[in-house]
Amino acid sequence: QKQLVETGGGLVQFGGSLRLTCAAHGFSLAHYAIGWFRQAPGKEREGVAFMSGGDGPIYLADSVKGRFTMSRDRANNEVYLQMDSLKTEDETGYYCAATFRGVMVRNPAEYDKWGRGTQVTVSS
Repeated sequence: QKQLVETGGGLVQFGGSLRLTCAAHGFSLAHYAIGWFRQAPGKEREGVAFMSGGDGPIYLADSVKGRFTMSRDRANNEVYLQMDSLKTEDETGYYCAATFRGVMVRNPAEYDKWGRGTQVTVSS
């Protein structure tokens, strides 16, 4: 069975850090474009970070640029979202998505594989 599973969410203090992991099960993420999205109740889905299926540059949304970064571990078949200097505005569910594309994909409609999400809670 092919699926994506996000882990690493939880409770963190304001200004703290978390690392989210997107792990692929039943298939290889090699050559897959990957996206991280977040969506809070009552708000639209927001693209957070993206990478192509190759080793090209990473795209980061302005709201997280300088605080978040994205990376891939091909040996472990995982993708990560490192989140530093977390704010209350970052508190929401985070989702990873993948599609078999060599180029970077930012349109969520073009992703055909999605995880169920992991919750990030920021306390003061």
